[in-house]
Amino acid sequence: MRTTLRPRRAAGSVTALTALAALALAGCGGGADQDKGEPAPDRELSLKGEKIEVAAVWTGPEQENFTKVLKEFEKRTGATVTFVPAQDPIVNFLGTKIAGGSPPDVAMLPQVGAIQQAAAQKWLKPAGPEAKAQLAANYSRGWQQLGAVDGTQYGVYFKAANKSLVWYNTAVFENAGAAEPKTWKDFVGTAETISASGVTPVSVGGADGWTLTDWFENVYLSQAGPAKYDQLAKHEIKWTDPSVAAALKTLAELFGKPSLIAGGASGALQTEYPASVTQTFTGGDQPKGAMVFEGDFAAVNIAQTKAEIGKDAKVFPFPKVGDAGTTPVVTAGDAAVALKDTKGAQALLAFLASPDAAKIWAAEGGFLSPNKNLDPAAYPNDVQRKIAQALIGAGDDFRFDMSDQMPQSFGGTPGKGEWKALQDFLKNPKDVAGTQARLEADAAKAYRSAAKG
Repeated sequence: MRTTLRPRRAAGSVTALTALAALALAGCGGGADQDKGEPAPDRELSLKGEKIEVAAVWTGPEQENFTKVLKEFEKRTGATVTFVPAQDPIVNFLGTKIAGGSPPDVAMLPQVGAIQQAAAQKWLKPAGPEAKAQLAANYSRGWQQLGAVDGTQYGVYFKAANKSLVWYNTAVFENAGAAEPKTWKDFVGTAETISASGVTPVSVGGADGWTLTDWFENVYLSQAGPAKYDQLAKHEIKWTDPSVAAALKTLAELFGKPSLIAGGASGALQTEYPASVTQTFTGGDQPKGAMVFEGDFAAVNIAQTKAEIGKDAKVFPFPKVGDAGTTPVVTAGDAAVALKDTKGAQALLAFLASPDAAKIWAAEGGFLSPNKNLDPAAYPNDVQRKIAQALIGAGDDFRFDMSDQMPQSFGGTPGKGEWKALQDFLKNPKDVAGTQARLEADAAKAYRSAAKG
């Protein structure tokens, strides 16, 4: 996608759990024994001959890194795991597979709303005892609850994101004499300072509508506050609410100044998210953009350039909006869910809830884990280490990505709903009222449809 919660030990102990409890999987860290300060049992779970399909929308480096995690699971269990590329929105993809009688064993769902929708369709199988034991040992209550629907645990959040970050080209900042801004007013001022130095300040990946929802959510959470954020996420207040207008007007202070955005609005709308990052760290001190807003996962794209994180590429928290505003912390994540109640599917869920699984991808970069027992040393550099520690230590003052909590037809579908409305707003940021009206009409329709099931 995004972090979140103050570590809390789960109450009680985990009893001996059948052969599946072997999911220490040859030393999987973070089991109940480890939670009590004892080594995890050194037992192996044999899944030789089992074939497991895992569907996810990840491509490129993300798919490659996740495949390394799956390879380790194969090595430990003897199972054969196949990665199934899925299209976004993945719920539609899964619906087609299920209708055809060939659902994958496990799917990685990138939205809370997708978990709720899949559970309502009765596609999901509850997490088994070993997966729940790993969750209790390694995850704070908040992350566990995000994967549950009506009290039943379905999801294991494997990959998280801190989506309240702005990455910047240090050479451009140094040449412009710019400092890391802490408020929105200072952010816009910094952008103008950089523009005056001859470099376009902000790179926006507007071709991918989800990046624009992230812009809105950070501004809205900081400006309107957590209570309003929760109400809007549940559609308990309308998108025509004055708080939405205020957030859009704040965004317009940036979006309404084409000289501050790489390529102007039209250029941004043709720039996909990966390019928005790489163009910020390509070209030395004369990149197409000096700053790019997005989550910790931008590190994956930065790694595809010659820029070194911590030296050429640094990061600061999304600036707080207004005198009464707070520094926002928006998080997101990808949860593993089982669509088949097989030993292999349940074993994979439990493995993904372990520190051992998280450690593999953490070492590759561009990854954050909500697993509180993952050693911070697993991350490849101090920048990511600090972002990860902020994720775990943020307490309960975070909020999960709003669009990911909404019906997918509104908050998570390319070319529709919120994604499309905010792309149109980027093109015409003066049309605040019209944007609100379109958002409300699409939201109302989506929530009515979701309520009918």
